[in-house]
Amino acid sequence: MNKLKAAGLIAGLVVTTNVARAADQPLLGIVSISAVEANNARYIAGATAAAKEDGWTVSVIDAAGSADQANSAIQNFAGRGAGAIVDMVFPWSSIGAGLAAAKDAGVPVVSWGGGLGGSVAATNGSGAPIAQPVIDKMVADLGGKGDLLALTYRTGEVCRNRETLLDQVLTRHPDVKTTKNEVRIPGYFEDGAQYANAWLASHPTGDGKQAVWGCWDDPAIGAIGALRQQGRDDVGVYGVNGNAQAIENIKNGHMTATAWEDSYTEGFQMVKLLKEIKAAGAGWTPKAVEVPAVLVTKDTVEQFIKAHPDAVGQ
Repeated sequence: MNKLKAAGLIAGLVVTTNVARAADQPLLGIVSISAVEANNARYIAGATAAAKEDGWTVSVIDAAGSADQANSAIQNFAGRGAGAIVDMVFPWSSIGAGLAAAKDAGVPVVSWGGGLGGSVAATNGSGAPIAQPVIDKMVADLGGKGDLLALTYRTGEVCRNRETLLDQVLTRHPDVKTTKNEVRIPGYFEDGAQYANAWLASHPTGDGKQAVWGCWDDPAIGAIGALRQQGRDDVGVYGVNGNAQAIENIKNGHMTATAWEDSYTEGFQMVKLLKEIKAAGAGWTPKAVEVPAVLVTKDTVEQFIKAHPDAVGQ
C-alpha cells in the first residue's frame, strides 16, 4: 500500500513538474506554407532564435501549400494549448477555421505575409512593399515596352499582393505584353523551367526586350535553367526575396535583380512582439511591423554581400 502511495506521489510530482515546465516554456506553433523554401527557412530561423531568448518551445508544421492543412495545423496548435501561433503566408481569409479555433482558445495569431484581417494580431513581410523596387527596376529596364513572363502563385497572400502590384504598375505601360503562368508548391522550380521553355518557343532572340519575373525567387531560378539550356542571355530575370541562390545567380550574371527580404529579422521581431500582444490582451490593436527590402543588382551585389554575408550562406 505504501508503495502504491509512493508511486502515486511520484506520478503527481511528474505531472506537476510537466505543468510547471509547460508554464515556463509555452508552445509557439509555426504553420509554414513551405518550411524548406529558403525565405521561409530564414523566417523560421529568426523566429526560433527569438523564441529561445524568450523561453518559448517551438513546433513547426509544414502545410505544403495547402490552406486546408494550414487550418488543421492552427486548430491542432490551439487544441494543444499553444501560447501563440504564427501563420506563414496563408491569407487570413483562407484560414478562417483556424483563426476561429485560436480565438475561442484565447491564442493570438500573427502572420507573415498573410495580411491583417480576421483576428490576426500583427503582420509583416507583406508582399507588395517587398516587390516594389524590383518591379520598378524591371519596367525601367524594359523601357516600358516588351514581353514579360510572370510566374505567379495565388494561394499565398504574398504572391497575390505582388501580382496585384505588378498589374497596377503595368497598367501605366500597356506596351509590355504579359503572359502569366501559376506555379505549384511544391514543384515551383520545375514549373518555372517548363513555363519558360514554352514561352521562349514563341519569343525568339531579337524579338524586342524580354523578361521573366517570379513572384518569389525560386520560380525565376527554375526559368534560369531553361534560359541557360537554350543559350538565351538576352532575357532579364527578376525575383523577389533575395535567397542565397538568387544572390549567387546575380553575382554570376544569370539573374538581373531581386529584392532581398530580411526574413530572419522579420521572424525575430514578430516573436519578440508576442509578449506585448499577450500582455495587452483584448486591448491590443492589430498592426503591421514591416522591414524594408533591399534591391540587389549586378552593380550592387558585391557591396550587398559584404554588408550581409549571411545572406549567401543560407
